[in-house]
Amino acid sequence: MSKTKTKQEKIPLPDEEIVALYWKRDERAIEETDIKYRRFLYTIAQNILKDRLDSEECLNDTYLGAWNRIPPAKPDPFQAF
Repeated sequence: MSKTKTKQEKIPLPDEEIVALYWKRDERAIEETDIKYRRFLYTIAQNILKDRLDSEECLNDTYLGAWNRIPPAKPDPFQAF
């Protein structure tokens, strides 16, 4: 019996591989960023905004900002970017 993996169960890619996906303009970069950093980013946004919908919007803006800035940026460390 095989168990289907959910988004939360997927093993996150290393930051270098995520950044490489951005450089390739591969939309999986956003998915992989979300898998690895959603909880971290959402917690920060929620602690500041105190609103679930605003926090979700902040996450989407963060992913769009990363998409628009990588390349040319080569963030290291990616988490701080």
